[in-house]
Amino acid sequence: MSRFLVRRVLGALVILLIISAITFWLFYAIPRDPAIMSCGKNCTPDMLTKVRHNLGIDHPVPVQYWDWLKGIFVGRDYASFGHCDAPCLGYSFANREPVLGTILDRLPLTLSLAFGSAVVFLVFGIGTGMIAAVKQGKWQDKLASSASLVASSMQIYFVGYIAMYFLVSKLGILDNPSYTPLTENPVSWASGLLLPWLVLALIWTANYTRMTRSQMVETLSEDYVRTARAKGLSGRSVFFRFAWRGAMGPIVTIFGIDIATLIGGAIITEQVFSLQGVGRLAVQSVDKSDLPMLLGVTVLSAGAIVFFNIIIDAVYALIDPRIRLA
Repeated sequence: MSRFLVRRVLGALVILLIISAITFWLFYAIPRDPAIMSCGKNCTPDMLTKVRHNLGIDHPVPVQYWDWLKGIFVGRDYASFGHCDAPCLGYSFANREPVLGTILDRLPLTLSLAFGSAVVFLVFGIGTGMIAAVKQGKWQDKLASSASLVASSMQIYFVGYIAMYFLVSKLGILDNPSYTPLTENPVSWASGLLLPWLVLALIWTANYTRMTRSQMVETLSEDYVRTARAKGLSGRSVFFRFAWRGAMGPIVTIFGIDIATLIGGAIITEQVFSLQGVGRLAVQSVDKSDLPMLLGVTVLSAGAIVFFNIIIDAVYALIDPRIRLA
């Protein structure tokens, strides 16, 4: 098991290195010179040269990337910002603040939004899908399938504004979306994020309902499940000990990718509810052409996806021991 995880971690590090190199080249080599945007209207060649030096972009792109990569492990010195301690992802062109510090300030909200909504859509999505599979062909199955089809066709920006209007402004059932750190006030933390959780989970619940139903129906028809029934095991034992476990593999895979995507930034959800998370930070970075911040968010998103893929591999190894030899 340990050798299995070591191989996955080493492979993940190589993937992250490749992603960071490609992303750095795309952001710094293709766009127009960010120093021109920072220099202003009355910019002279001497001023432009000084701005490039102060921003640390007065070297060729490969040298810039090496300096950026080195800063992650040993820190980096900037002409205008001073020393940046490791791990250093650079300084924002827009607010002149450390990229990593800004991302870490926004990350708790995004984590709260991601994991809170994940609990909702896993419980309701998998639960509804299992019921639909057991009641295949009956009214419960038809209702769940129809509801999931309608819900998956909706868009967050539409549902979000409608929910805000009725549940917050008109009826006052839920609090206006906001973020309070969990350690300060757990009740305010949950009440402020409840509406975004429900709206974000609505579409994901529909997807997990259909996926769980499909996997369960397929697994229930497998030979080993029929054999377990023929041996006289109860329906509950067959369902949870054999069918449920066999159907969880693909669902675990999709969940790992989905939660990593949410941690990378639920962009539309944060924008609709005016939440200052990582997703909205990415949008603001694009608007301001803040390349270091945009690069930091991109690397964070890629890192989250790679990290959760390693966790998926570990879970697979626990579910099916044959995978440990892969």
